[in-house]
Amino acid sequence: MDTSAAIGSSPWYRSLNREQWRVLIASNLAWLFDGFEIYALFLTVGFALHQLLDAAQYAQIPRYAGYVLATTVFGWATGGVIGGIIADYIGRKRTMMLAILAYSLTTGLSAIAWNWQSFAILRFLVGVGIGSEWATGASIVSELWPDHARGKGGGLLQSGAGIGSFLASGVWLLLGGLGPNAWRWMYLVGVLPALLVLWIWRGMPESARWEAAIERRRAAHAQRRSGAVLDGEGAALTRFTVTDMFLDRSVRRRLVPAFLMMLSVTLGFWGVATFVPTYVGTVAEKAGLSAPYYSAVAGLLGTGVAIFGFVGLGFCADWIGRRPTAMIWYAACLVLTPAVYMWARSMGALLAAVTVFGFFTGGIWAWAPIWLPELFPTRMRGTAVAFCFNAPRWISCIGPLIAGTLIVGLGGYGPAATIVGLFFILGIVVAPFLPETNGKPLPETLSPAQPVLTS
Repeated sequence: MDTSAAIGSSPWYRSLNREQWRVLIASNLAWLFDGFEIYALFLTVGFALHQLLDAAQYAQIPRYAGYVLATTVFGWATGGVIGGIIADYIGRKRTMMLAILAYSLTTGLSAIAWNWQSFAILRFLVGVGIGSEWATGASIVSELWPDHARGKGGGLLQSGAGIGSFLASGVWLLLGGLGPNAWRWMYLVGVLPALLVLWIWRGMPESARWEAAIERRRAAHAQRRSGAVLDGEGAALTRFTVTDMFLDRSVRRRLVPAFLMMLSVTLGFWGVATFVPTYVGTVAEKAGLSAPYYSAVAGLLGTGVAIFGFVGLGFCADWIGRRPTAMIWYAACLVLTPAVYMWARSMGALLAAVTVFGFFTGGIWAWAPIWLPELFPTRMRGTAVAFCFNAPRWISCIGPLIAGTLIVGLGGYGPAATIVGLFFILGIVVAPFLPETNGKPLPETLSPAQPVLTS
């Protein structure tokens, strides 16, 4: 019987086994708490700074919010890159469990902040704790899901972050009116459920692809110790994964444009989308409405549709391809930024614009867990995916700083957000330089001296 024909004649989800669904759900739950924690910061940073700053400093809140957001992004980048490297050496499952444990221990620390400096430092630690979960989850889902459904799997995986953000908006809607310390409770809510996810991961399988790659790595090291001269993949397997990533010319040709695409979205998102709840709250306050209520409503709308944006991008990527889908989402983010911050005048129009904006600025992240793992061989997949996804944050942490400074300097959110939103152009320009991988097997080796081998 022709297996590919059988797959094509039945619904895509019937080709998946129980193990593949379990890993997706467990990874989705881990990302759910990441999404909750990050969006909780977006929702509460303005209110936290109202308590942590002197009244004379209130006019500078956007600037201080930029500092806090930048520190969080920097911590996320640091933890993420380190976690990706670890995942290539000790396994996807064990790295995910360590990441969840670190997140569980650090997420509540933000609640004890006593000034804006301690708040920023604690947010850095939280960023380090959650950073490595993304690359690890993206790697193990891509390695376990079949070629024809990997885009859908990546979109469903990324939707966990959207669900977490949506839940954070709902929790803030309930807690936001509890007084000046309400923001502190937001950082305590996710601790115990995260420990439950850690327990769930104890029963997850390890990636068979990683297990095969680590056996090849051990064999290569044994050969080198015996005095054998290695070349090709054998030599690559004995190199440190970060060194290997930059020395392998075929990998480097993919690494650079993938890095630039992620730099585009991280600069754009962290400099534009992160200020949406605060901006809506400011507009509401000027109109004599409740700032906490409308910032929470904006968060619910934007994060709610982002869940569909993630899943929609995944289905679209399996339908028309990775490259055109990514370019559509980047172009939409570019156009919709001024629609939110400059063209929407009434509260109703603003909330409508935020809803459409959330579909694309949230959903745009889903190209990464779909496309990035398909670009790099298993021996360095965790390292390369983590580098592309997280290292741009070392640069893009200036996005909130630039945006916060421009908001203060230009006297409003509109011109500042529109300027920072121009970074989305970079993603549109760079995407054509990456290969189309839709429906193709994951690469096991990428070497100019060898054909690409797959399993």
